Amino acid sequence: MARITYIEHGGKEHVVDVPTGLTVMEGARDNNIPGIEADCGGACACSTCHVYVDADWVEKLPARDAMEEDMLDFAYEPDPVRSRLTCQIKVTDALDGLRVQMPEKQI
Repeated sequence: MARITYIEHGGKEHVVDVPTGLTVMEGARDNNIPGIEADCGGACACSTCHVYVDADWVEKLPARDAMEEDMLDFAYEPDPVRSRLTCQIKVTDALDGLRVQMPEKQI
């Protein structure tokens, strides 16, 4: 289990415990976190679960694969370093304390 902080664009924080094995997107969906739409249900076929990972966590996450890189091209204002698709981040105990911020909108 990992405690993850989801930060809405306006700054409101949602701190939730997400079970190991789920994705960061599933943690948001299961806890009704606004700002992560996940239209494709986690298939990495859209960019509506885009977030900006807190700078302290960028190097601690597994690298983006080519499919995620391609889908981030469709995200709203992607950051070349901090942008990730939450459907591609598997929750492990090592992610305890992860902080992610939603963009102004999902497209």
